[in-house]
Amino acid sequence: MNDVSGLPRAEFAFPGALRDQLVAAILAGEKTSTTDVLASYEHENEPLPQPGERHAVIDSSGRPVAVIETTDVQVLPLADVGWEHVRDEGEGYVSVADWRERHERFWHSSRMRSSLGDPDFTVGDGTLVVTERFRVVKRLRPA
Repeated sequence: MNDVSGLPRAEFAFPGALRDQLVAAILAGEKTSTTDVLASYEHENEPLPQPGERHAVIDSSGRPVAVIETTDVQVLPLADVGWEHVRDEGEGYVSVADWRERHERFWHSSRMRSSLGDPDFTVGDGTLVVTERFRVVKRLRPA
């Protein structure tokens, strides 16, 4: 049964190449963690994920492709994100500095700033981020 209508949506990045890459890594079991700025949750008035919650992973076409279950959530300063979390993001980062540079590029993008309603949004060492660990509980066949 592929009915996930009651589940909240998990949308990684924006629709397009990056989301496609992230969804593929999730489906392959390579990506088991993710990070977002706390400001995203605050701007959307969205509650933080909680351990045990399940979400439908949405691809760039808006289709649910998997169900994930949150296993851990932490809110911490950007400077405190460690290697284990970075490695488990499954995107081939070679160091925490590499991870941070690519995330800062995304968070400082015009699309991200627009989604936050803040054309000057920037992150620094003290910026609070939400780190989430999850596991795939079900892969869905395309409809």
